[in-house]
Amino acid sequence: MAVIKLAALLLAASVCLCSKHKSEKVPKLVNSQYGSLWPLPQSAQISATAFQLSRSSFQIVHAPKSSAGPRCYLLGEAFRRYFEYTFGYSKRLNKDRKQSGAGAEVSELQVLITSSEPQCDGFPSVSSDESYQLTVNQPTAVLTAPEVWGALRGLETFSQLVYKDEYGTLHINKSEIKDFPRFNHRGILLDSSRHFLPLKVILANLDAMAMNKYNVFHWHIVDDQSFPYQSSLFPELSKEGSYHPYTHVYTPADVKMVIEYARMRGIRVISEFDTPGHTQSWGLGQKGLLTPCYSGEKPSGTFGPVNPILNSTYDFMTQFFKEVSSVFPDAYIHLGGDEVDFSCWKSNPDIQKFMEQQGFGTDYSKLESYYIQRILDIVTGTKKGYMIWQEVFDNGVKLKLDTLIHVWKGSEEQYKAEMAAVTAAGFQALLSTPWYLNRISYGQDWQQGYKADPHSFNGTDAQKKLVIGGEACLWGEFVDATNLTPRLWPRASAVAERLWSRKDVRDTDDAYSRLSQHRCRMVQRGIPAEPLYVGHCDYEYGGL
Repeated sequence: MAVIKLAALLLAASVCLCSKHKSEKVPKLVNSQYGSLWPLPQSAQISATAFQLSRSSFQIVHAPKSSAGPRCYLLGEAFRRYFEYTFGYSKRLNKDRKQSGAGAEVSELQVLITSSEPQCDGFPSVSSDESYQLTVNQPTAVLTAPEVWGALRGLETFSQLVYKDEYGTLHINKSEIKDFPRFNHRGILLDSSRHFLPLKVILANLDAMAMNKYNVFHWHIVDDQSFPYQSSLFPELSKEGSYHPYTHVYTPADVKMVIEYARMRGIRVISEFDTPGHTQSWGLGQKGLLTPCYSGEKPSGTFGPVNPILNSTYDFMTQFFKEVSSVFPDAYIHLGGDEVDFSCWKSNPDIQKFMEQQGFGTDYSKLESYYIQRILDIVTGTKKGYMIWQEVFDNGVKLKLDTLIHVWKGSEEQYKAEMAAVTAAGFQALLSTPWYLNRISYGQDWQQGYKADPHSFNGTDAQKKLVIGGEACLWGEFVDATNLTPRLWPRASAVAERLWSRKDVRDTDDAYSRLSQHRCRMVQRGIPAEPLYVGHCDYEYGGL
């Protein structure tokens, strides 16, 4: 009898789930005129004329007049990488599309870099030129870009144009593509503190980022829970603050590898060292850095945020950020500044006395501002720019006009108001609020991120120009190497198209059809991207 009741309950639950599932809007699969291109280029003309490609005869080469030649290691590696991608899986849903010129063949892709400074040995920056033009004809296709960064994006597009017919023959249609990103900052935040992320996982996601034309890896490398960054000047930080000083740290060689791997894919690495809050792990290896908390008149034995009243704090931060600025070549450092709990500061008699001396009264946000301002001055001294979470702006800290304000809080109405306030004050803004991908839900949740837009706030054209882009964030409380990649992709792909493509690219049916194929392409390339809905890939993920 109990078994029968259990079966009835399970049947009822399944009916309930199915009923709920049917009520959700699932986009329609359509025959997109753009095949499987993702993110959609600014301009793409794809004709019905199709050419064949053969692995045995096709090659990617430097154009004769290119300013980047065989010594350009970055492009040489990209040629090899995209040769393999090109001859992997890509199959159109519109199988019945008529083709002409089937006997002709594209035997060569020439890559032409036009700038006198191709940037082969440089690092990408917020002002890097990622534009390119791609002409596909036979017998030669031509990819033209001012800098190597645009060539990398064009190589990805070329690989996405290739598809197989039902006999396994590779084809590419005659095409004319002109492309550039809508926003210059298109980032992914990964958190390696709550759970340590093995190097292999980080590198695999850099590959996935390049497949989606992302150009910033925001590395939230340390936090309360652990300090895996191995400092050369302060080795005790990771020795005491990491989960394990040998197995759960990023050595200088590891960090260098991540930065170079990213550079080769046109991706900046922006490190985040968040203070004065989120610093419990710092205090384990740097005694005297954190504020002693009090219970009545006696220390409680616990510690709060960084102690902002000691000269030793700023001596340490000066040396530490000098090291960080030399290790990470990007022009910006993310300094955090969010979620500072004032309760420990309020309990400490030395802090109270300092507040009185400074004339801060009982407004501890003024003490936070005092600390942040000194940190900003320290980082300015390293010739770096800085990004900060929105609380620093909200609390009225004096900021340089080139500061990037990272908006992450609130409802849709609230973040739009924040974007308006930040840009009205003349600051550059970066949006993340609608793209916290650690928040998961059943069904087609990629559409929510796809429909959000960094320019959807009340403001002038001048204000809109101050929005440099956005970041999709995957915080690590419930994420580690086992589930990071499928949770991130292809949901982050939806954000990628919003940040790259034209603002009017909003057809969810067309996007769903292209994204389904793009997801299968990522799977074939070894990225275990989760499915959008019911269906299959011709090439299924093979597992570990």
